[in-house]
Amino acid sequence: MIAGDLFSGECTARHLLSHVTSKWGVLVLVALHEEDRRWSDLARTIGGISEKMLAQTLRMLEGDGLLVRDARPVVPPHVVYRLTDEGREAADLLLPLLDWVRVRTAEAERAAQADEAAEPEGGTGRRATSREPRDEDR
Repeated sequence: MIAGDLFSGECTARHLLSHVTSKWGVLVLVALHEEDRRWSDLARTIGGISEKMLAQTLRMLEGDGLLVRDARPVVPPHVVYRLTDEGREAADLLLPLLDWVRVRTAEAERAAQADEAAEPEGGTGRRATSREPRDEDR
């Protein structure tokens, strides 16, 4: 099937969609949107990413044509990663989503703190989270 119907299980565009929207894919694209970076800079910038996941994500995004690995013939090796035009376009689309996530996370944290402060004494000490249905939702 040709790319197009993302809801179809046979849609080839799902591979690109999964790469661009993976946790590490998003963070690598956004980090490179800010500036071209070397491996060690990417690893420092993206907290929590393992060397294996960074290498896998960079290879995957390079294979998708979203970034370029520029290896310069010097000793010691000097490799810089940069976005292609398509990678920059994808990162431009992801930035508003990340802004929304930051705002929404801050709102959710404030609401959770308010819930904890308003909990009556002798309560269960537990509160419903987004993963637990509340009584009124059942």
